[in-house]
Amino acid sequence: MNNVLKNVLLWVAIGVILMLVFQNLNTSSSTPAQAMDFSTFVNSIKQGQVADVNIDANHVTGSLSSGQKFSVYTPTNDTQLVPQLLAAGVKINVKPPAGQSILLSILISWFPMLLLIGVWIFFMRQMGGGGAGGRGAMTFGRSKARMLTEENNKVTFADVAGVEEAKEELAEIVDFLRDPQKFQRLGGRIPKGVLLMGSPGAGKTLLARAIAGEARVPFFSISGSDFVEMFVGVGASRVRDMFEQAKKHAPCIIFIDEIDAVGRQRGAGLGGGNDEREQTLNQLLVEMDGFEGTEGIIVVAATNRPDVLDPALLRPGRFDRQVTVPLPDIRGREQILQVHMRKVPITPDVDPKVIARGTPGFSGADLANLVNEAALMAARKSKRLVDMHDFENAKDKVMMGAERKSVVMSDKQRETTAYHESGHAVVAKLLPGTDPVHKVTIIPRGRALGVTMQLPTEDRFNYERLEILSNISILMGGRIAEEVFLNQMTTGAGNDIERATDLARKMVTQWGMSSIGPMVIGEKEEEVFIGREMTKHSNISEQTAMTVDGEIRNIIRERYDIARKLIEENRDKVEAMAQALLKYETLDSNQVSDIMAGRDPRPPVDGAGSYPSMPSDGNAASPDKTGGQPLPGLNPGEHPV
Repeated sequence: MNNVLKNVLLWVAIGVILMLVFQNLNTSSSTPAQAMDFSTFVNSIKQGQVADVNIDANHVTGSLSSGQKFSVYTPTNDTQLVPQLLAAGVKINVKPPAGQSILLSILISWFPMLLLIGVWIFFMRQMGGGGAGGRGAMTFGRSKARMLTEENNKVTFADVAGVEEAKEELAEIVDFLRDPQKFQRLGGRIPKGVLLMGSPGAGKTLLARAIAGEARVPFFSISGSDFVEMFVGVGASRVRDMFEQAKKHAPCIIFIDEIDAVGRQRGAGLGGGNDEREQTLNQLLVEMDGFEGTEGIIVVAATNRPDVLDPALLRPGRFDRQVTVPLPDIRGREQILQVHMRKVPITPDVDPKVIARGTPGFSGADLANLVNEAALMAARKSKRLVDMHDFENAKDKVMMGAERKSVVMSDKQRETTAYHESGHAVVAKLLPGTDPVHKVTIIPRGRALGVTMQLPTEDRFNYERLEILSNISILMGGRIAEEVFLNQMTTGAGNDIERATDLARKMVTQWGMSSIGPMVIGEKEEEVFIGREMTKHSNISEQTAMTVDGEIRNIIRERYDIARKLIEENRDKVEAMAQALLKYETLDSNQVSDIMAGRDPRPPVDGAGSYPSMPSDGNAASPDKTGGQPLPGLNPGEHPV
């Protein structure tokens, strides 16, 4: 916008200067002429005072014998003037009817209109893409891809950690771009497209930039949503323009982020078949593998919804290679933390391995956010270095939410929350096959009034039946503790009951962990807008539905009774833990172990660098982040307000 304003001001300045120049040209640079009336002019002729005249129609200019310039207008068709001048011996000059002055006057009179036309042409050029950046209103059909050159893209594989298998698969792409003859010599053909699939934040975009940085080739980046506009045919035109630009810079990489925005299955859903998005997809299919070759152009795309992509997009010849970018394991998390900690001054006691054990299920973006939060917390306290205590507090904030210190809870509410969380913690400590209790708090965090956090001892990829049943009992422990010690029921257990029911339903209908047997009951809900299921089908009978409901009820009732028995047999431990929570508000794993062993809980350790809440044998995990495939409901302890 600043460039446009500068150009407009420049045009205005040029116009003003030209007008001044024309006005100066139209005036004489000699002695100014004195206006004279006609009668005086006639008397001057008779007296012989006129030396010479210039006649231009009825306008006469000239000079007197004294040298004075004069100007006078004569009557139209005056036939007596010329004879009088000749009789007086005056030198007469007659100007032609059409001369330079007429053209000059026309130019001056039309100059404002010409200036407006020039300004209009300028703005039309800007709208047409002739201005800076070529992004005018008339450039609908041009590609919006942004090109990163070798100088602008400094990302390499050294900046990517935690996804070693994906890096190995993509290293072949880099080798081809560096030395294509190596593969073509044996008749090999490099994949035309690479599809990166993975969870949000796993590092798909970073991997694509690293490929371009390693290969040292131009990198065109565009989002899938940049193709489609409200005008028909714009998306297909942009695809053509993008590949035309790429051919001029081959070898190069085209990266399409969130390709599911334009690559969804054709002919699907309620929107009909021949819409703008499908035309764009058709053009993309042709450009990737059509009659015209695209040698030296590799298309890299990223998505976290590969299930909705069109099959023609995934066939060999288009996206030949599909690379899964998984969430990092414990070693990968440690490597990612080391990459991000390079930019942060840390104390010697900060151990990335300990933090990695405490964050299973975290993506690369989550870990980057964790390091950033720790740095912000240290800066808020005016520290020069970030210590382990800051990382622990940052981890609690990321996992459980920020402390809501502004929430004022009454003594009755604090007592209810303390017994509720104590019920969760005691049941979790007594049942077999459960994850260690990492922290119990009654400080409101996020949407929860209290949190009981369990931490797996290792990255989890599946769960045994006993573990799921134990988690249902733990979820019921909070409600039972309120009933046994306070003789009341509150809405704080609503989320616990919901997740326990969801776990029991999945055990019966999906995982085959009930007396019904190993069978799936009910169909998964499909999205009609991607054309998977246009109508609802009921493939279970009323009797089967009643049997399922009965199985779910039996599982929950059985686990409820087990949890109630444990709490009633360990009333002293629940009471001691509730009183400790009311006193300290937060208990770490060591304090919980003291209470379960019948000892008074040790006072909390304060000071930077202390890390008492990390279990000696365990990992830390967010209540809703588990390693591998997370299973809904296996995150007891969060109780929304």
